[in-house]
Amino acid sequence: MNKIATSIYSIYRGKEAILTTKHGKLHPLALPLKAAVGLNIRVTKSIDTDQLGTFTGEIEREKSPRETVILKARLGINQSGTQLGLATEASFGPHPVALFIPGTEEVIGFIDDNLGIEVIESLISTETNYSGTSAKSIEELEKENFLAKALFPSHALIVKPQRPKRNFLKKLSYSLQGRQTFPSIFKGIKDYDALRQAIDLARAESEDGIALIETDMRAHMNPTRKRVIRKVAAQLGRRLRSLCPQCSCPGWGKSDAVPGLPCELCRLPTRNILLEVYSCPKCTHKEERERQDGLKFAYAGHCDYCNP
Repeated sequence: MNKIATSIYSIYRGKEAILTTKHGKLHPLALPLKAAVGLNIRVTKSIDTDQLGTFTGEIEREKSPRETVILKARLGINQSGTQLGLATEASFGPHPVALFIPGTEEVIGFIDDNLGIEVIESLISTETNYSGTSAKSIEELEKENFLAKALFPSHALIVKPQRPKRNFLKKLSYSLQGRQTFPSIFKGIKDYDALRQAIDLARAESEDGIALIETDMRAHMNPTRKRVIRKVAAQLGRRLRSLCPQCSCPGWGKSDAVPGLPCELCRLPTRNILLEVYSCPKCTHKEERERQDGLKFAYAGHCDYCNP
């Protein structure tokens, strides 16, 4: 198997990319990309990235994370007039393999209009405090140990009505037309007094008198997510150092996968990855390679035949 060609000298050294964010992502992104390829990062905060979707559901994300991250980066490029753009996007829910454990997928997108390329890296991780519950008081939250699991107060919380009253929904609809968050959805809560007040107000707006309490997954309110962003930024940095063996364009890396890893018992193909596909973001060159971890067989529990 051929080794990936890398460049010690990067074409991005000393250049500047615009980062489209309003949620404090500069710090976890800047150092890994500076160290890897010498890229400088500048933030544009004037773009309302919430228009592309919010974690609290006021605005649904219409596009996939990969489409959204490129759209975000493109918005920054268009506004600033630069040639290099950067953005991240995340999804939270059950881990794709360990379904009973919360997981996160962090996606980072990089655009270079000088070369005409788009590079996307992603990281699936269990490193998250993502969770939610319903309650009538802080005492209930403490009884079920929710606050400790959510890493409160170092990590912020969001509180909203569990079953919003009709008048709340009307106000929310009106609020969305003006791109404003309705006051009964309380974000960025990081102290007990604010949490208690938010629960009381959310309960008053709920038909069942119960508040929903969720972890605030915005980067500037969630140090754990910042650590994951730093890791995916390091991945992007390594990829931008990797050159296509065909045209020497930066950004050569894993872009797809071929399923079919045989089961350890019956040897039938499973949905687990058999081969990794590497490609260039500029030319059409692709290569299929064996898994980097050297795994030859899939665990029988992942086999649709042995474990239907």
